[in-house]
Amino acid sequence: MYKLHFLGIVVAAGALLTACAAGPYAATNKVYKRQARDLAKQLREQPTLAADSLPPAPYWAGTVNFNLRKPNYVIIHHTAQHSTEQTLKTFTLTKTQVSAHYVIGRDGQTFHMLNDYLRAWHGGAARWGNVTDINSVSIGIELDNDGTEPFQEAQLASLLRVLGSLKRTYNIPTANFIGHGDIAPTRKNDPSALFPWQRLAARGFGLWYDELVLSDTTAAPFATDSLGLALPGITPREALRIIGYDTQDMPAAIRAFKRHFVPYDSSAEITERDRRILFNLYRKWL
Repeated sequence: MYKLHFLGIVVAAGALLTACAAGPYAATNKVYKRQARDLAKQLREQPTLAADSLPPAPYWAGTVNFNLRKPNYVIIHHTAQHSTEQTLKTFTLTKTQVSAHYVIGRDGQTFHMLNDYLRAWHGGAARWGNVTDINSVSIGIELDNDGTEPFQEAQLASLLRVLGSLKRTYNIPTANFIGHGDIAPTRKNDPSALFPWQRLAARGFGLWYDELVLSDTTAAPFATDSLGLALPGITPREALRIIGYDTQDMPAAIRAFKRHFVPYDSSAEITERDRRILFNLYRKWL
C-alpha cells in the first residue's frame, strides 16, 4: 500500500511538473508550431511561375545561393494595456489579429513570442520613408506600459539587452530603431513622450541631435554644408520627409517628431529650437 501511495505521489508530481513546463499557453504554442511547420512546408516546395501564360521552361533550376530574409528595423511600442499577462492573452487570440516578436514586462521579464525571421502584425497601416509594409522588414517590441506611466528601470535594462542582440545579429542600422508613433503619426503615440529615446541613442539605438546646435546662435542652421557650399532651401516638411516621417498630415508628423525628440512640447508648431533640432537630425539621416 505504501509503495502504491508513493507511486501515486510521484505520478502526480510528474504531471504537475509537466503542466508547469508547458505553461498556460500550451494550446496556442501547439498552434504556433503547426503554423511554423506549414510555412516550412511551403518553403520546401519547388517554386512555380505565377503567370500560366509564360513560356514554360524545360526544367527547374534551383539556385544554391540563398538564406533567410532578415529584419532591418526595430519598432518600439507600449502596450496601452495594464499587465504583461493581458498583452500575452491579446497576442494569442486569433480575433485580435495583432502580435509582436517580443513583450517586455515592467519587471524586465521578456517573452520572445515569434521567431525574428517571421512577420509579426504590429505596425499596421504605417510608413517610414518609402517603406509601406513595415511588418515585412521589422522586429516589433512591446513594452508593458499603459502609456501614462514612466518606463521601469528593469524593463529598460532588458530592452537594451534585446536591442543589442538584435543589432549585432542582423546588423540593423543605428537610425532604424524607431517608435510606432513615428511610423503611424496619425494613429499612434507609442511609445509615449515618457520613453527615454536619448538614452537609447547614447547606446547606438536610434539617432539624437547634437546639443551644440541649441546654443550656437551665430549662424542659421544649415546655411552651408561641410565644405562651406551653400545648401538649397530645405523646409521643415522636406526635412521630416527625408528623415522618414509621412508628412501628408503635417501637424501629425510634427507631433510625432516632437514626441520623439522634444517630448516636453506636444504642440504642432515648429519653434526656432525645434527647427535647429530638426535640421541637425536631417543631416544625420542624409
